[in-house]
Amino acid sequence: MSISTSTAAGTTSNASATILVGRILLSIIFLLSGFGKLTAIAGTAGYFGALGLPVPTVTAVVVGLIELLGGIAILLGFQTRIAAWVLAVFTIATALVAHTGWADQMQMINFLKNLAITGGFILLATSGAGAYSVDARRG
Repeated sequence: MSISTSTAAGTTSNASATILVGRILLSIIFLLSGFGKLTAIAGTAGYFGALGLPVPTVTAVVVGLIELLGGIAILLGFQTRIAAWVLAVFTIATALVAHTGWADQMQMINFLKNLAITGGFILLATSGAGAYSVDARRG
C-alpha cells in the first residue's frame, strides 16, 4: 500500500466519521421535536391553529411524522439524500411560516437557525450519508 493510498483511505474514513457526527447533530432536534409534537397533539394543534394553519390536528400529526421519521432516516443514514432534501424544504417552510416575526429577536434567531439547518441538509443531500450508514451497507 502506497502512502497516497493510505492517506486517501484515512481521508475517506475521517470524512465518513465527520458526516456521521453531522447526521447525529442534525437529527437530534428533529427526533425530539417530532416526538414532542406526536405526544402532545392537542397542544401542537392549538399552536398551529393560532398560526392560522389549516386542519391543525392533521397538520400536527403530519409535521410530527416528518420530523420524527426524517430524523430517524438522517440518524441511520437511510435514504439520506432524499430525507435531507425533504427536511431542507420542510425547514425553510417552517422558517417562513412560523418564524417571520423578526421584531422579536427570538423569532429572528429561530429563522436564522432554520436557514443554517437547511444549509446542513443541503450539504448532506450533496455528500450523501458516508460509509457509516444504512445507505452504504445497501449500496
